[in-house]
Amino acid sequence: MDDARLAAARAETLAGRGNGDQAIRFDLEQRGIEAAAVEQALANLEPEAARAAALVRRLGRTAKTAAQLRRKGFSEDSLESAIGAAIAAGGA
Repeated sequence: MDDARLAAARAETLAGRGNGDQAIRFDLEQRGIEAAAVEQALANLEPEAARAAALVRRLGRTAKTAAQLRRKGFSEDSLESAIGAAIAAGGA
């Protein structure tokens, strides 16, 4: 399997498991996948903010959810968009 197909398949799997772009990028880079293939795989996923919003709807809009998504590699921008700035920062 070439890098592009491996990157796309692995990115889809990790996104399906609730991982954010940072965690997916790290996983693919650790597998030695070329940077261009990593970026293309990420670009082909549903936007990270939309994935974060879906998880928030399922898990609830809480500081605990924000912490969980942060651990799963979601960006601060995606967290703030999905859950709200005060909660994402650890308040409320």
